[in-house]
Amino acid sequence: MSTSSVAASPQTQPQAAPADAAGARAALVAALAGQLPAHALLLRDDETTPYECDGLAAYRQRPLAVCLPENEQQVAAVLRACHALGLPVVARGAGTGLSGGALPLADGVTLSLARLNRIQSIDPVARVAVVQSGVRNLAISEAAARHGLYYAPDPSSQIACTIGGNVAENSGGVHCLKYGLTVHNVLQVRGFTVDGEPITVGNLAGDSAGPDLLAAVIGSEGMLMVVTEVVVRLIPRPQLARCIMASFDDLRKAGDAVAGLIAAGIIPAGLEMMDKPMTIAAEAFVHAGYDCEAAAILLCESDGTPEEVAEEIEHMTRVLQGCGATAIAVSRDEAERLRFWSGRKNAFPASGRISPDYYCMDGTIPRKRIADMLLAIQEMEREFDLRCVNVFHAGDGNLHPLILFDANQSDQMERAEAFGAKILETCVEMGGSITGEHGVGVEKINSMCVQFSPEEREQFLAFRRAFDPGEQLNPGKNIPSHARCAEYGRMHVRAGQLAFAELPRF
Repeated sequence: MSTSSVAASPQTQPQAAPADAAGARAALVAALAGQLPAHALLLRDDETTPYECDGLAAYRQRPLAVCLPENEQQVAAVLRACHALGLPVVARGAGTGLSGGALPLADGVTLSLARLNRIQSIDPVARVAVVQSGVRNLAISEAAARHGLYYAPDPSSQIACTIGGNVAENSGGVHCLKYGLTVHNVLQVRGFTVDGEPITVGNLAGDSAGPDLLAAVIGSEGMLMVVTEVVVRLIPRPQLARCIMASFDDLRKAGDAVAGLIAAGIIPAGLEMMDKPMTIAAEAFVHAGYDCEAAAILLCESDGTPEEVAEEIEHMTRVLQGCGATAIAVSRDEAERLRFWSGRKNAFPASGRISPDYYCMDGTIPRKRIADMLLAIQEMEREFDLRCVNVFHAGDGNLHPLILFDANQSDQMERAEAFGAKILETCVEMGGSITGEHGVGVEKINSMCVQFSPEEREQFLAFRRAFDPGEQLNPGKNIPSHARCAEYGRMHVRAGQLAFAELPRF
């Protein structure tokens, strides 16, 4: 199946899954006999426990079984077997996701694509790379470096996360403002539908007739197809990159500076913001040279030719000074530039050093509301009696508050979840979205009730069912049922909070 040939063969109706786990495992083993090597099928608890969660470790569940196919034929065989047996399937990459998108199901199969990890080809003339879905994000740039090229999206987990996972979540990174998200850097994906039918979406020309199914698949969190191969766009490495670290003594000034840079017609290669608590934690961890007295710092990067960089750095400096920057430092060489970024790239582990646990949120707001959101979060810290450190992809308004808590304290996890839910509701109130790049998964499924009406959610489900009528691929994620949203609304009313139906819509 492809976007130019969407007439699918009639789907085989799945059988009812065996009622007990032992029976389901036995049926799966029988269905995959001769099609999947014995070592590629994990069944014992000690084998499946490492797959019980992704980066959102607060939610854990051992799967019925884990399949580790080594080629596309084996992927198709697993999907055909699971479809015939009525077993749900959760595709998994490196497990670095932060929204529970790869959380297993007790009665389902986790389909790990980690062994599909080959870079098939790099074409330096066409500037594309063909890679299997289990290839690490950073490995693409490392392989393309000899041609003076790289893959632009760079999530903080790029050393470990896979391109298949990036496609599922539409990942971004610190340079997404200038170079775009995954959806802007992928030309084509190949894989299989729920019943093991081959499907190709997109093409090397960068455009296709009919609806843009490629954009729909990217960010669909594994609910439409299982991706096995991705064609990514490569771009030339810039001749030079320099980074400004700007300090501000007031959150409002820092937030206004972000809007000021964009209003001045500047599109930095990277534009990140960290508040004082986050800056202090990161500096203690990596010694990046941060100003720990500042209420907030901005990291603003320029790249291009030496002449372009010099002109843009001068322009950005004038704007930042005009917005009230109290100090400005410009990286003098590549080592210092990387040191400036090291604190931002290590913000999450730095938070792990100052708290037993942290809950990383992901939402998006208009750039002009950044200071409003930071001040609102400070009020929420007092309301929920929990600390929060903040790091933002400031250029596109994608915020990552890290709520600090101790899971050993009886109610702190519940308070952290309530804190996070209120942040997301505030994002919607401010005209933003409940996610920027981490996806919905199980973490934000209730918050989908806040942002979208029942009619909108039904359209989402209808589109999903066009690919997967039985909802076997990653069920229970991303799109909440009407009953779930009704209960979520009742809970809000009982708690004396704003009911989702009363929230302003944008």
